[in-house]
Amino acid sequence: MASKPPLLFQSKVLCFSLLYLFSSLFFSLYISFSQTKCLFNSPPPDYLLFSYPTTYGEHKHAIPATRSSCSSPVTFTDYEVVLEEIRVLCGNSTDFGVGLRYLEDGGQSFGGGFSTQERKSFFDKTDEVPCGFFTEFPIRDSDRQAMESCKGVVVVSVIFNNHDKIRQPKNLGVETLHTVCFFMFIDNSTLQDLQSHKIISNNPTPSSRPPKVGAWNIVTVQGKLPYDDPAMNGVIPKHLVHRLFPNARYSVWLDAKLQLTADPLLLIHSMVVSEGVDMAIAKHPFNVDVMEETIATVRWKKWGDVESLRAQMEAYCENGLQPWSHKKLPYTTDVPDTALIIRKHSTGSNRFSCLLFNELNAFNPRDQLAFAFVRDLMKPPIKINMFETETFEHVTIEFRHNLKHHNEGQAKSSNKMRWVNAPRDINGSSCKWYLLKLWGD
Repeated sequence: MASKPPLLFQSKVLCFSLLYLFSSLFFSLYISFSQTKCLFNSPPPDYLLFSYPTTYGEHKHAIPATRSSCSSPVTFTDYEVVLEEIRVLCGNSTDFGVGLRYLEDGGQSFGGGFSTQERKSFFDKTDEVPCGFFTEFPIRDSDRQAMESCKGVVVVSVIFNNHDKIRQPKNLGVETLHTVCFFMFIDNSTLQDLQSHKIISNNPTPSSRPPKVGAWNIVTVQGKLPYDDPAMNGVIPKHLVHRLFPNARYSVWLDAKLQLTADPLLLIHSMVVSEGVDMAIAKHPFNVDVMEETIATVRWKKWGDVESLRAQMEAYCENGLQPWSHKKLPYTTDVPDTALIIRKHSTGSNRFSCLLFNELNAFNPRDQLAFAFVRDLMKPPIKINMFETETFEHVTIEFRHNLKHHNEGQAKSSNKMRWVNAPRDINGSSCKWYLLKLWGD
């Protein structure tokens, strides 16, 4: 007598239902873990913000991300919940630097006018911070008014010397463009390139608003820029965004070499609001200690005046900078990747940004070198979420620059490489104890 199959398999409908259920679960888990890896959310359907001419090449020279997983995945809350919470926070926020008095300088930067010891004396002050700013920062009054009218969240980027392409953000929620201001600062050489590709009209009509390219409001910095170095001009909107947008409560800085692939509201909520911090910034993918980053800056010719780099490190060693150690936990690194900075415009983050800008003005625009000095010595301390490099690579796509200036970063003479090529020749250096501690000798 033949045995009957189990009751479970006698119903074809039930079998197909179970097969469909498990197949759906399998594919859902596969997509979540194999594609997002560091991010757990359902991004909104993407839509085309702007159609570029094919000659512009905004998607050329993308750098592939090589990391496939991360140690601390980021969870995004439901978009509608985030949208409502951010709107409430922007409407009710009172802690965005109102009580902090910034010293105006009549158009000249304070950073170069103080010694390191004098700049350090401001690290303990909470009501008076010299903050480099340019009262004659050359932009139109109508652009300035548009910037001041941004009262919630602002995303800021810069292209000077036609160094990058304008790339549109992706995966934006349906209300993000009505809630977030996107501002791109450019100079005349960048404007001419955009006009040559007919992205911006050669004869713009008079308007009280900046011209738009997709999501971006384009603000052209008119006339002579404050610095001869384009990189130093770029750190003005990068680190003084709270002064250019005095009514914004949150900001996202995005290097122009990056394309944002996650909604800025989700980034702010998951990396700043939910973490209860003033700022979120990625860790450097390779270097942990400031001295390592300084040596890499010279070897990769990212800054040409090697003697000034040495003077900067000597000054920091004299004034309290310590090598990274477990005493600095929860910070697992002293070197950030400043291509993406997510900020709450609080008193703490505004002070930090002003103090950091003054260091850049005093030495050079390599903000990775001054970051730990300001972070560790500022009192009261700022709360920073330093997230994993893998997360950074999953919320942005990185592209190569348009141009490479071969003369940038060249050492003036071979004797200036001595400190880097023979780092153990440190007798007489104020960093001797620092280097010995770093090397473990």
